Amino acid sequence: MDTQSHTLKPSSLTLALALLGLVPAVLPHAARAAPATEAGAGAQAQPASTRPKAAAQPHGAAIKGRATTAHDRPAAARVPRRQLGKASIYARMFNHRTMADGHRMDPAAPNAASKTLPLGTVAQVTNLETGRSTQVTIQDRGPYVKGRVVDLSPASAAEIGLDLKQGVVPVEVKPVAVPGPDGSLEPVNRDG
Repeated sequence: MDTQSHTLKPSSLTLALALLGLVPAVLPHAARAAPATEAGAGAQAQPASTRPKAAAQPHGAAIKGRATTAHDRPAAARVPRRQLGKASIYARMFNHRTMADGHRMDPAAPNAASKTLPLGTVAQVTNLETGRSTQVTIQDRGPYVKGRVVDLSPASAAEIGLDLKQGVVPVEVKPVAVPGPDGSLEPVNRDG
């Protein structure tokens, strides 16, 4: 039987995260580099049990040395102020299919799909040709066609004067309220 100790070699990802200080180093003790100190090479390394531990970061908090992303900011801070583009109508084949939020698509309900707005966002969609508008809830993802910003349920499309013969119309989409961390709707601040 082999008496040598068997150690797992850390993956590149683990090493990278350890270098960034995001996870504790998992290298065997002999492979760990001694920390540089002012006393020089003869100074003893601080035992692991007395090293200060990194403070736990709350969910969504920015980590030092890492750029903040849209996922680090509250939903209201990452919602576009308004979007200009084209709106289309959900194809009939999507009626009663499950949407991204888990609900079934109801063609008579005021629901819509957006690639960028958070699910659960209430938005005002205005037809720029007629000036008619309606409020919808973003419950799905799409449309995946260049230039289109929103897919509307047939009921919502009818409210702004969009029919199947037209296919698409130019619209403005303004978020009115976004879901907060606790699930409640928070109004979008239109000031500044």
